[in-house]
Amino acid sequence: MNNHEIDYKLYGDDMQYVEVELDPNETAIAEAGSLMMMDESIKMETIFGDGSRSGGGGLMGKLMGAGKRLLTGESLFMTTFTNVGQGKKHVYFASPYPGKILPMDLSVYNGKIICQKDAFLAAAKGVSIGIEFQRKIGVGFFGGEGFIMQKLEGDGMAFIHASGAIKRIGLQPGQKILVDTGCLVAMTSDVEYNIEAVSGVKTALFGGEGIFLASLRGPGTVWVQSLPFSRLASKVFAAAPVSQGGGGQNAGEGGIGGLFNLFNK
Repeated sequence: MNNHEIDYKLYGDDMQYVEVELDPNETAIAEAGSLMMMDESIKMETIFGDGSRSGGGGLMGKLMGAGKRLLTGESLFMTTFTNVGQGKKHVYFASPYPGKILPMDLSVYNGKIICQKDAFLAAAKGVSIGIEFQRKIGVGFFGGEGFIMQKLEGDGMAFIHASGAIKRIGLQPGQKILVDTGCLVAMTSDVEYNIEAVSGVKTALFGGEGIFLASLRGPGTVWVQSLPFSRLASKVFAAAPVSQGGGGQNAGEGGIGGLFNLFNK
């Protein structure tokens, strides 16, 4: 066992947070900005990378770990939370937007989970947060969110967050599903992942779902989210008044007042 063993509890439904229980000298790692609250005897420290030993020792190892995070669009730094007191202490982490927190015991999934590049929330110290390059060039050019994904490796607990409702799918050997790349949250390392073009020119041009989908073939486990945050953000931006920097129409244009505004332009 290389990872710290941590206990946890999940609270809430659509606006969840996780309570992590730390024994003396136990440590959790988390993304900067994910802290909700913590007990007095929890010591915070900013580190390069994820604090694991997978990148090797010394400065170069730390820089390599931090560089992996930079490629996935995350910060160079992470935060550790260590119980330096007596007895059990607690630290709480919250999702950055509405959705679900998914606890992942990596020892159950052969020590590795592949997830969207912004899905990681927190983990036991010792979990390595790296990058997963897809081997097929089609994924690289057309994968969108799926081009560079995060990989979580170790034998401890990790927590990832997703938006909307979550569906866990157990794929049988040879079973295949097609998923919008933004809706793919995570998958086990044994899932075969590729990108396929949507058939039909009309669907590609006017379907509104993009022209490429993620092809996932079993065996393995896949987690899918119903509302990617990028999709939600684009809808909010489109509906925001132009005067506030949004891309949508002025407030009220959907009603009778908006009709008068339309003729007065």
